[in-house]
Amino acid sequence: MSKRAKTNYPGVYYRETRRIGGKGTEKVYYIVFKKDGKMVEEKVGRQFVDDMTPARAVGIRAERIEGKRLSRKEIRFQKEAQKKAEEGRWTIKKLWDTYKSSRTKNKALSTDKSRYQKYLEPVFGNKEPKDIPSLDIERYRMKLLKDLSPQTVKHILNLLTWIINYGENKNLCEGIPFKIEKPSVNNLKTEDLNPDQISKLIEAIEKDTHPYAGKIMKLSLFTGMRRGEMFKLKWDDIDFDRGFISLRDPKGGPDQKIPINGSARDLLQNHQKTDSPYVFPGKGGKQLTDINKPINAIKKEANLPKNFRPLHGLRHVYAYMLASSGKVDMYTLQKLLTHKNPQMTQRYAHLRDEVLKNASNLADDLIDLAIKKKNDK
Repeated sequence: MSKRAKTNYPGVYYRETRRIGGKGTEKVYYIVFKKDGKMVEEKVGRQFVDDMTPARAVGIRAERIEGKRLSRKEIRFQKEAQKKAEEGRWTIKKLWDTYKSSRTKNKALSTDKSRYQKYLEPVFGNKEPKDIPSLDIERYRMKLLKDLSPQTVKHILNLLTWIINYGENKNLCEGIPFKIEKPSVNNLKTEDLNPDQISKLIEAIEKDTHPYAGKIMKLSLFTGMRRGEMFKLKWDDIDFDRGFISLRDPKGGPDQKIPINGSARDLLQNHQKTDSPYVFPGKGGKQLTDINKPINAIKKEANLPKNFRPLHGLRHVYAYMLASSGKVDMYTLQKLLTHKNPQMTQRYAHLRDEVLKNASNLADDLIDLAIKKKNDK
């Protein structure tokens, strides 16, 4: 580095040095001033990299003398301290990054990732849970409801709840002292197919060439299994001897068992095994994550209603058939559908009520017939 060179500004000098990011040289400016009886010499910036000039340098010198500005070294230390403090903060963003790594990579995670990036990160990403007031969440809930459906808003707030609960349960951060209120949602949508539609569906499945799209649809119809439960199903989960299927983590609940009926047994025993542990494997023998395209093709071939959801809808058809038979009580139906609470099963109660009413009306008709015969004598 060259010798110091004076400028026209008192207490400001520079040295010539090799330019950073370009050819030739540039000036590096320094200031000199007295502080607490001692002479202080500080670098204030480069000519090109920092866009430093003698005029700017003398302004910085004045601020340093008056105590209105930190030195470059002090600023650097402050930034490093802030960075370390930031690294120790478990913000929603940091919690999300850790939380998502603990989840299975599937369509559900992809959907939650989209919800987080679009709705949660911009508002809460840089905040720690303990620093989020309940009023902020309530205001945001009301704002979201202006443009989104209650169900979508509920999914977004559920995700925020899961992220915070994850951090608290792992002792990464403090939780929140309040419950996040979600909008009420009428999610009792049910779907059904009449016998003719079911017949056309089976015909479309038999004609389809996909190795197991149709079999997945049949298994849903025969057992009422959820989409995710069939995707996770492994051969080790099927006990043909005892006649049960083990369901892994059904909708986030404890493992369950459901019986194998004759139709499901025939389907599974005649289904060709591969090297994969999964009954219906995805690419590379890994867990299946998506089969919408071939299933929707079967739905289209069967000419099913446009709003009919192929897999979830077939679960409803299974429940409808059992409930409307009059031979299955609501408690048994709840266990077969692995509902966590009876409220979910009550949507089918009216079907069983109709069977009971019809039986009662039949008894009434028989009594009327007996009375009429007696009067005719």
